[in-house]
Amino acid sequence: MNAAEIEHPLSVDISHIDHMGHVNNAVYLNWVQEAVVKHWERFAPRDAQARYLWVALKHEITYRRAGFLEDNLTASVVLEKVRGVRAFYRTLIKRGEDVLAEVESVWCSVDSASHRPTRIARDVVRRFLSD
Repeated sequence: MNAAEIEHPLSVDISHIDHMGHVNNAVYLNWVQEAVVKHWERFAPRDAQARYLWVALKHEITYRRAGFLEDNLTASVVLEKVRGVRAFYRTLIKRGEDVLAEVESVWCSVDSASHRPTRIARDVVRRFLSD
């Protein structure tokens, strides 16, 4: 399957810098959430955005390099697969071609009214994944 991908720009703020002079590890989680939401908003139709919400179930982060205040960073986001109510995302936080962090995350789709897990309609999933 081919997947729809985005490159989402990230801003490094002075508040992101820890006592060691680099981006704090916890900031990466915020960036992943921001980037995954932008990915969803880029490809999902408005009615699907209103119908479904996302809850993070799991994040697995592998840190490769440190990020710094002056860095221009991007998040490369792709939805790898959808199984039932779960969506499996891969996000790379990059400085140019250098990968700072690799993030595998699992999200659960929930109905926006009931907040109960619900499957995403197949026609919506096809916007993200193609044969």
